Amino acid sequence: MAKKIELTETVLRDAHQSLLATRMRTEDMLPIAGKLDQVGYWSMEMWGGATFDASLRYLKECPWERLRRLRQAMPRTRFQMLVRGQNLVGYHNYPDDVVERFITRAAEGGIDVFRIFDAMNDVRNMKTAIAAALKAGKIVEGTICYTISPVHSVDHFLRLGERLAEMGVQLLCLKDMGGLLAPYVTYELVKGLKSRIPLPLHLHSHCTAGLAPMSYMMAIEAGVDILDTALSPLSQGTSQPATEAIVAALKETPYDTGLDLKLLGEIAEYFYAVRRKYAEFESPVNNQVKADILVSQIPGGMLSNLVAQLRQQKAEDKLEAVLAEMPAVRRDLGYPPLVTPTSQICGSQAALNVMTGKRYSVVAMETRNYLMGLYGEPPGPISEEIRMKVLGKKQPITCRPADLLKPGLEQARREIGSLASSEEDVLSYVLFPEIAKEFFLYRAA
Repeated sequence: MAKKIELTETVLRDAHQSLLATRMRTEDMLPIAGKLDQVGYWSMEMWGGATFDASLRYLKECPWERLRRLRQAMPRTRFQMLVRGQNLVGYHNYPDDVVERFITRAAEGGIDVFRIFDAMNDVRNMKTAIAAALKAGKIVEGTICYTISPVHSVDHFLRLGERLAEMGVQLLCLKDMGGLLAPYVTYELVKGLKSRIPLPLHLHSHCTAGLAPMSYMMAIEAGVDILDTALSPLSQGTSQPATEAIVAALKETPYDTGLDLKLLGEIAEYFYAVRRKYAEFESPVNNQVKADILVSQIPGGMLSNLVAQLRQQKAEDKLEAVLAEMPAVRRDLGYPPLVTPTSQICGSQAALNVMTGKRYSVVAMETRNYLMGLYGEPPGPISEEIRMKVLGKKQPITCRPADLLKPGLEQARREIGSLASSEEDVLSYVLFPEIAKEFFLYRAA
């Protein structure tokens, strides 16, 4: 049955993470917040992912303050954040007490919808965050990270959706961070999820390979409920399909979003000016259709960062070689979906393999930890040769990685002492000790 399609706007989070290396400042969000609040989006994705780290590290802004100020400026709109399961907004697992307190505080600060995923699709790494968000009385999206590999199939993703539904989530999200979903696979997957699991379905994709707009239309035909889009100035490329284009395509159909194109146009004019301010963070690869992404599978948010890292090493000419090495590293590691932090693990190791000219002669600590099972259970078998080369006789763990972690909140509170002026500061410190400490000293000065 045809029905109205709802939209989640990503312009304040994933869109600038994908196109502008997550550099948009709060001061460029607040002037337009009132108009964004009038649109009638299903939700506004505006927190989580890399924004927390980037705010502290590069912008010298408090991410909690951003949440507070935007919440005040946008009282009518649901706020949504991206949570990396047991990794929260960081790059490794945190103890359960930290996960629970972070989720509770984010809910108190104004987050209404928690999109919770795990880079390995290991539901053990999602259970604490899901339980905490449900306990806070918030909406939880159990998230399936889509990828293509010899060990992933439509049935694999359907079974994962069923496991998430059993954990009590209110919605499912199909997260296509690499823009890999082809239109007919999208139809089969959405149809399968909708027929087997009686929950609303939210689709997230990127235009990196040029497929997302077509896949969105097939998803609509198959019964999807909500789509992620970005206002046109920060859409396409490694970002999401344009909000205005989807609204226009569905106008006067049974799927009509009901959103006002004139109002969206006014807001878009504002963001065209904002984007020009961040020109130094633009990368040519962000705005090209990259069909080779279907091989390397690098997600939108990572491509600009990888280019920046190679540029720093004066090795930008090695980009194609690193992209070519990515699938080989991913195969060695058991085909993890490429999303933070697994995309960074595979990307960094691929870069090391290319730069040294000898595969795995230098192994990043994160690669070692991954092979030890500290990120969870890989979807496929890990190369025994690489495992032996890196770990020797050490045996990987088989339990939930966070079971090995001691509570961390009280120790962090003691360590940071009077430099932290709130519970939020303590949470920032426990997530990013060095970066948060540097920020607190900067703020005090």
